[in-house]
This record gives sequence, C-alpha cells and structure tokens, in this order.
Amino acid sequence: MPASHSDERSLTRDGVELAVRDHGGDGPPLLLLHGAGRTLADWAAVAPQLTARHRVVAMDLRAHGRSGTGPWTFPEVLDDIAAVLDALGIPHAVLAGHSLGGMLAAAYAAEHPETPAAVNLDGHGYGQPHQYAGLDPEYVERRLAEVRGFAAQAAGRSLPEADMEALLAQQAATAENLGISADLFDAASRRALAVREDGMRCLRPEREPAVQMLRAMDELDLFALYRRVTGPLLICRATRPNPPTPGLPWFDELMAAYARGLERDLSRLAGEQPHITVEGIDATHAMLFERLREVAAHILAFTARHARPRP
Repeated sequence: MPASHSDERSLTRDGVELAVRDHGGDGPPLLLLHGAGRTLADWAAVAPQLTARHRVVAMDLRAHGRSGTGPWTFPEVLDDIAAVLDALGIPHAVLAGHSLGGMLAAAYAAEHPETPAAVNLDGHGYGQPHQYAGLDPEYVERRLAEVRGFAAQAAGRSLPEADMEALLAQQAATAENLGISADLFDAASRRALAVREDGMRCLRPEREPAVQMLRAMDELDLFALYRRVTGPLLICRATRPNPPTPGLPWFDELMAAYARGLERDLSRLAGEQPHITVEGIDATHAMLFERLREVAAHILAFTARHARPRP
C-alpha cells in the first residue's frame, strides 16, 4: 500500500545507508533523484504536485544528505537505486532526476530496459568540446580543464560554523533575489550540511567521494548513453542562463556556447530517436525552485503517456 503521508526511512546496501523519503500518493511509482551536492529536499515543493497521479519517492544519493558514504561510481549508484526500488516493492518505477540525477535516470533506463520511462531535467554535465557552438574545441578543452580544477579544489570544502552560516545566508539571499523561496532553498541546503569531528562544517559530499563523482561525470558520454536508451525518455533543458559568474566572464561565454550546442544536438537527437522527447523549461538550472509547477506539469504530461510498465 502507498504511504499516506511523507515518511522518511533508510535501508542499507553493501554497508552504505541510503536515506529515502516516501511522499505517498496513488498511481504508478515515481522515484525522484537530486543533483550533485544537493539532496532529496530539493524536491520538497515539486513532489506534492505529483502525488495525485503517482506514488512518489525521493532518495539521497550516496555521500549526499543523510545517506552514507562509499565509493562513488555510476555502477555503484545505479545499484543503490535498484536496491531502493526493490526494497520499496516498486521495481518498475519511472525515474525523474534533476542535473546529476537526470543523468542517473537516463543511465538507469539504459541499464534497465524494463524501466517504463525516464526524465532528465537539465542534467548535461560539461559535455564534449565539440558541443560548444562557435568556439574552438582546443580553447574549450583548456577552459574546461580550469573549470574542473576549480571544482576539484572546492570539493569537500569545510568552514568554521560561523563562516558556513554566512555562506548559507548568502546563498539564501541570492535565491530570494531570483524569486526563489529563501526558506525552501535554505532547508534544502542545510540537509547537505555535515559536521566533522573537529567541529568544522562541510557541504556533502566529502572530498574523496566528491572527486570520484566529478570524475565519473566528466567521463560520461551522455549522448552515447542516450542512444542506448530504448524506452521513453524526456530531456528538459533550461532555456534561461544562470546568473553571471563574478570575475569569470569567459565562463558565462563558455556556458552560452554550450547552451547553443545543446539545443542543436538535442534537437538532432530527438529527430533521430522517436522515443526521446526534448522540451524547454523557462528557467535557469535551479528550475526545481523557480518553476516547480511547470516542472511538475512536464513530468505529469510525459508520464501520462508512458507510466505503464513495459512488457
């Protein structure tokens, strides 16, 4: 029987505890996956929009939120997802993910062709240099190396309590300036917060699994993965750019070129693969907070056509 209210629990796979939130609801099961460095709380406002038509469950990925830590690879995380679905008795759930979660949803569908459908909400990683429309691939590769270096340096960053509180307050204020509920964004961010033995605060994942995760994302050829998916797949792309990056105008130029290349390549992909649907959402990458009703509407319209288990 589906849960009648939001219910949090955990299970263990290969020594890694996995936190799960069951939002309840009626209808075909739907598993929600969050992005890198985020948690299941990112879905807190979207999930209630889905429960009238689906049994809705969300999970913290390993090394995120309240889940335990273990080696971070795509095969390990896909096995975590399978374990959660099996434990809840919903092995044929639709998967919907945001950012990294969307990449995982597509990867799971590729590995599990019995999956009824999958949804990727703006999960594109940094792609390949040739996807950056109008820019020289060698230039793109050099800049991407810098971006990856910044990300590796920031991985597992820890701060004293007062500094972490200041950082969280700054992030909440930035969210509010973008029309996002500061309370909702702050609650989602705080679930990612961990306290080290020395009293320092860090936003999970910790450094080692974070570096492993970043490496796994960089090594993924997403368009080759898409072509392995045989069931219905919805790919939603954010159509508004993220806010400017202070001090890094070249990064904004890079991302604008990538957005143009993605629009071109995803359109071509949908034309070649009739089971793949590509749609735009008028939002930045933070669409789960900015356009929660539109996100829910895109998911519901897609699952209304494809939520039955495949034979």
